[in-house]
Amino acid sequence: MAFELPPLPYEIDALEPFISKKTLEFHYGKHHMAYVNNLNRLVPGTAFEQSTLEDIIKKAEGGIFNNGAQVWNHTFYWNCLSGGGGEHTGRLIEAIRGSFGSFEDFKVKFTNAAVTLFGSGWTWLVKTSDGKLEIIQESNAGNPLRKGHTPLLTCDVWEHAYYLDKQNRRLDYINDFWNIVDWKAVEARF
Repeated sequence: MAFELPPLPYEIDALEPFISKKTLEFHYGKHHMAYVNNLNRLVPGTAFEQSTLEDIIKKAEGGIFNNGAQVWNHTFYWNCLSGGGGEHTGRLIEAIRGSFGSFEDFKVKFTNAAVTLFGSGWTWLVKTSDGKLEIIQESNAGNPLRKGHTPLLTCDVWEHAYYLDKQNRRLDYINDFWNIVDWKAVEARF
């Protein structure tokens, strides 16, 4: 079974001015595509030949895991973004307030987790198996599915996510991230 680069859920320039078309051309069109191509080269002839990305994330190791998780993580990330932003209402926001004190406190804690993640990786808002909300950091290709969590929101903090637009200013990228979170999609996952 060959894996494919899924289409973006919006036009390539839809996240401007917060994430540029040029960044998406490289991040989605080159980096994400490279993970798909690498996975398709690594999987044939292995026990993962007929596996889903979720099975690869939960069971694979090494290059198959790294590329499979990066394909899944990036697809999930693109589907966390839109022209949204702001504060959403509903059950999710009530759960965020219950877990973190306020929506603003949640944003501060999530931002801090994203800024302080050493090296490359992902910051996630997850629902644990007992229904609690947590913010977790995952290095490199780390994915919360591997720990039995339900991912709700992620921020990609690999440098390729922001370097063309922000150079080494990760905090500026994360501050812009809040302007394009698709809260309806996050709520639907909750």
